Amino acid sequence: METTVNWFQGHALTLLLAFPAAAAIIIMALPRAAKLAVRVTAATAGAATVIIAVYLFFAYDRAAAGIQFVQKSSWVPSLGLSYHVGVDGIGVSLVLLTAFIIFCGSFASWTIEHRTKEFYAALFALVVGVFGVFVSMDLFFFFLFYELAVLPMYLLIGIWGTGAKEYAALKLTLYLLVGSAFMLVGIFGIYFFGNAPQHTFDLIQLTQLAHSGGFAFSLQCIIFLLLYVGFGILAGIWPLHTWSPDGHASAPTAVSMLHAGVLMKLGAYGLLRVGVGLLPAGAQFWAPLVGGIAVINILYGAMSAMGQTDLKYVIAYSSVSHMGVVMLGIATLNSVGLNGAVFQMFSHGIMTGLFFALVGLVYEKAHTRDMPSMGGFASRMPGITIAFVIGGLASFGVPGTSGFVAELLVFLGAWRAHIQGSGITPVYAILAVLGIVITATYVLRLLQRVFLGPFNSRYEGITDARTTEWVALVVLSALLILLGVLPGVIINLVDSSVRAFVP
Repeated sequence: METTVNWFQGHALTLLLAFPAAAAIIIMALPRAAKLAVRVTAATAGAATVIIAVYLFFAYDRAAAGIQFVQKSSWVPSLGLSYHVGVDGIGVSLVLLTAFIIFCGSFASWTIEHRTKEFYAALFALVVGVFGVFVSMDLFFFFLFYELAVLPMYLLIGIWGTGAKEYAALKLTLYLLVGSAFMLVGIFGIYFFGNAPQHTFDLIQLTQLAHSGGFAFSLQCIIFLLLYVGFGILAGIWPLHTWSPDGHASAPTAVSMLHAGVLMKLGAYGLLRVGVGLLPAGAQFWAPLVGGIAVINILYGAMSAMGQTDLKYVIAYSSVSHMGVVMLGIATLNSVGLNGAVFQMFSHGIMTGLFFALVGLVYEKAHTRDMPSMGGFASRMPGITIAFVIGGLASFGVPGTSGFVAELLVFLGAWRAHIQGSGITPVYAILAVLGIVITATYVLRLLQRVFLGPFNSRYEGITDARTTEWVALVVLSALLILLGVLPGVIINLVDSSVRAFVP
C-alpha cells in the first residue's frame, strides 16, 4: 500500500497532465453521434483532475515548502533539456483553481450540439497546456505548454463562438503570438547569457544561479522588460489588452470561463515565476512601471465596464480591471502584496468563472445580452440571481467574500512597498481603491438593470438553472464564500512559497 502511495505521489503531476490528454484522445475516438458519452467522458476527466488537485492540496508539506512532487527525466542533455515537473504552494493553488474551472466548464458546455466531440477535445487540449505551465520546472517545456494552452483558443472561439467570432479569434491569436515572441527572446536571453558553467533551461538551477548573482543587472533589466510585455499581453495589461474583451465576448461559455478564470493567470504566473523569480533586480527596477500600468488597468477596466450595455462585455472589462489588482500585487515585491496577488488570481478565477457561467445561462434562456432590454429576471431566475449577487459582492470586495481578502492584501502590500522605498507610492494604492468604488457602481447597476425592477414580458418563457447547470453555480459560489470566511485555506498554502520571490 505504501509503495502505491509513494508511486502516486511521485507521478501525480504526470497523471494530472495525462488525464485531460487521454480524455481528448478518447473523445476524438468516440462516434460523432455519441454525444452523451462525450459529455460523460469530459465530466469524468474533469472530476479526475479535481481529485488529483485536492490530493496535491492536502499532501503538500507546508512546513517544508519549496518545490515538491518532483519528477525529472533527462530529454536532451546536450541542450540542458529535461522533462522536469514540480509544484510549490503557488503552483498547487493554481492547479486547484484550474481543476475546479474545467470541472464546472465541462457541465457548462453540456448543451453544445455543434461538433460536440471536437469542442471537448480542443477544450481538454487547452487544459493540458494550462496544467503544464503550472507544473513545469523546465523553461523549454514551460514555453511549449504555454503555446499549447493558447493556440486551441483560435479554434474554440472561431468555430463555437458567437458574434464577430472570426475577428475575435484572429485578434486574440495574433496578440498572444506577439507576446510569445517577446517571451521566447527573453527565455533565450536567460539561457544564453547567464553566467552558468553549462547552459540550462532548468528553473531550479536557474533560480540558484539568480541567487548567486549569475545575471548582470543590465541583462536583468532588458530581459525582465521583454518578459513583462510577453506575459503581460496574456495578463491583459494596458494598452495591450484589447484582444481580451473581444475574445471573452465571442467565446462559448466554458471557453470564457477558462479564458478569464485561468488563461489570463498564466501571464501573471509566468511573470512571477520567471520574471521575478529569476530576475529580481530587473523586477525591482521596473516595479514602478508595472505598478503604474496595473493601476491604469484597474481604473480603465472598471470605467470601461461601467460604459457597456452588453452583459458579457461588462464581465470582460471587469476581468481587465481585476487583473490589474494581480499585477499591482506582483509590483509590490513584498510578501503581503505577493500573497494578495496569488490570492486574487485564485479568487478572480473562481469569480469570473462563475460570472461567465451565469452570463451563458442568461443568454441561453433570454437569447440576448442587451442589459437595457432586460429587467425583473429575479422573479423567474432566483437561483441565478443569488449566484450573480454572490459574484458581484466578491467583485467589489465585500467582507465575507474572497475578493475582500485579496484586495486588502494587495493594498496593504502597496502601502508597505512605499515604506520600503520600492518606488510604489501611496498614490498607487489610493487610485486602486477608487477602482473598487467604480466596480461597485457597475456591478450594482448590472444587478438592478437585469434582475430587479419590473419584469419585461417579452421574456415570459425564461426559467431558472436546471440539472447540470447548477454544478458551476453551486460549486463556484460556495468557494467564493468559503475563501472569504477561511482565507487561510489558500494563504497558508502559498505564503512560504511567496517569500522565495521577495528580493
